[in-house]
Amino acid sequence: MTNPRLRGYEGPALFSYGFRPFFLGGALYSALAIMLWLPMYMDGLVLPSAFPPLAWHVHEMLFGFLPAIVTGFLLTAVPNWTGRTPLRGAPLAALAGLWLAGRAAIAFSDVIGAIPAAVIDCSFLASVTLAVTWEIAKGRNWRNLKVAGLIALLLAGNILFHIELAARGSFAAAERVGIAAIILIIVLIGGRVVPAFTRNWLMQHNPGRLPAAFDRTDAAIVALTVLAFAVWAGAGASPSVAALFALAGIAHAWRLARWAGWRAARDPMVLILHLGYAFVPLGFAFMAAAMWLGHAALLSAGLHIWTAGAAGTMTLAIMTRASLGHTGRPLRAGRATAGIYAAVIAAALARAIAPLFPEATVLWLHAAAFLWLAAFGGFALVYGPMLLRPRAA
Repeated sequence: MTNPRLRGYEGPALFSYGFRPFFLGGALYSALAIMLWLPMYMDGLVLPSAFPPLAWHVHEMLFGFLPAIVTGFLLTAVPNWTGRTPLRGAPLAALAGLWLAGRAAIAFSDVIGAIPAAVIDCSFLASVTLAVTWEIAKGRNWRNLKVAGLIALLLAGNILFHIELAARGSFAAAERVGIAAIILIIVLIGGRVVPAFTRNWLMQHNPGRLPAAFDRTDAAIVALTVLAFAVWAGAGASPSVAALFALAGIAHAWRLARWAGWRAARDPMVLILHLGYAFVPLGFAFMAAAMWLGHAALLSAGLHIWTAGAAGTMTLAIMTRASLGHTGRPLRAGRATAGIYAAVIAAALARAIAPLFPEATVLWLHAAAFLWLAAFGGFALVYGPMLLRPRAA
């Protein structure tokens, strides 16, 4: 639903609602980051950054690109949860500028210094955490305060990344915290939107079995996921974490089955939500197998199933739906949108496969990079014009 408090805004359309600058900026940056990462990995391209190439890549995906999309979603969803006026105009432009400054600060951290870069970078997620917490508290929408907690967890991971990299030259613990925060956001938000949008479509187009409502089963699955990630974030890989991950994978597969997604498979905009969420249990399965077998390639595959698969697919699913709905356009996936969906799924699979076939790793990495570019660059190309223009009548 469109918040009625939007009336009266007369500034640039780009800054009329949170999803506009952050979806467009996040998509463009994701495409740019992959275009830079491939020559950094293959040919030794060097940025004027204090971050080694792999650290830059991991940081900018977990704490640069993905927080932009999450912020765009929350700045759009929270006003609908609370009924309050959304952040817009100059304050929204300032927040978007702070996110952009963080990207520049990391890229040029060898020039400006690691500490100033860390302060600028972490200021964005700190501001988002405060803004979301403030709006939820002012609207007395207490049940959604857990969302602000997950943004705070993402901020903690970002701070830890800077500290860990400076102190030990590594970032393994921070990476685990960042991935846990992102997947928990998908588990929490996806657990609302996937069954809700599926239910809406089924009631109109295919009456019969509907997705199961949130109940104690879902609450237990979320609790199990929190426990599994908490142990993993603190202790790293171990047999006990592998067992928890295996249980979580089975639980999330069961949760997904309860949403009856196959009954709405005719609608690409509903189907993509289920396919995106399917990467969550698949990632748990790969991670559990990797820990049990001590297999580094399987571990890499599992991490990318979560990051490129679950996060990449779910972000595009939400970005396309929200952009259409909040700009006054029909919720229909045309050929271009279907192509974007296909590209991001193919990119995730190619990236997960890459370490499993050492003799063809370079080929799979190139395929994954160009498919990712097609997905997020394609979003910017197709949806950019509508994000820059006022809402359709």
